Amino acid sequence: MQAFVLRIAPSEIDRVPEALENNQLIIGWADAEGLLDDQLDWAAFRQVVRDSYYRDDKTLHRAGAAAGHMWRFIREMARGDLVVVPYGSNFYVAEVAGDAIYLPEKSSEDSAYRRPVNWLNAKQPIPRAYAKSALISRMKVQGTSASATDLLDEIRECLEVASSGATPSFHSDFQSSLVERALNELRHGRIDSFGFENLIKNLFRSLGAKEARVVPRNQDKGADVVATFLVAETFPLIVAVQAKHWQPEPPVDRHVIDQLVSGMEAEAADLGMVITTGTYSDDASRAAKEYLENAGMKIELVDGEQFAKMIIEHGIGES
Repeated sequence: MQAFVLRIAPSEIDRVPEALENNQLIIGWADAEGLLDDQLDWAAFRQVVRDSYYRDDKTLHRAGAAAGHMWRFIREMARGDLVVVPYGSNFYVAEVAGDAIYLPEKSSEDSAYRRPVNWLNAKQPIPRAYAKSALISRMKVQGTSASATDLLDEIRECLEVASSGATPSFHSDFQSSLVERALNELRHGRIDSFGFENLIKNLFRSLGAKEARVVPRNQDKGADVVATFLVAETFPLIVAVQAKHWQPEPPVDRHVIDQLVSGMEAEAADLGMVITTGTYSDDASRAAKEYLENAGMKIELVDGEQFAKMIIEHGIGES
């Protein structure tokens, strides 16, 4: 069994209620007809998407990203797989029930590509608070879709708690209380911006970073913390972080994303993160998505609640 995350908002229009009513998943790029042809290899598949939407682009960044989402939806999803659909402060889970289809009558609404599903948990939403930090992060994916097979156990656990109708356990109540207290301390406790940067550095070390350092202010090129993780204990993956020790208002805005991109370039980073004790504006989320689609730069946005949950789940390392 595989698992995926899918945003159902083709052309930035919310189609989740329609998807629930019709027992379907819905994705955009409807003008790229012919993608159901299983004779298309990856290059030909991507070319259809490029010819339909990105013909004038000088690079394949946007065409490749869009084709990747469509390939995942059409070719990789299979009967029995689980699909998590984020929706505000909640999420839904569906089980794939059949192959992808194309409905020409829905092309003008950019919702022609669909998949039949069985919605689990009686089509009822599941609060994001039930999810662990890794699943919350995956549901914040900047693009339309992402693989989540590594989080199958967490998805099943959320389903079990939600579908049982049971009241939250002592463990979940206790953890929620700890998260709330940690978030309150992050926002109002005895920690300043320097302490917040060091807290991020120590958390990364707890998460397995081989190296993590706070960038001195006089050397700051847009990244406050830089960490290096080793993939397969061999290949370095560099993470650059903008740290914002802010209150919920005002939310982190687009200019912070632009600052981070400058830091990513200076540090030759593979992944960017903005970590805040506050929240994010819609413009910041759009900026992260645009950098991914236009330049292939992956940026994660971690808000205060998610960061507090990460601390509770993984600790804060050495003080």
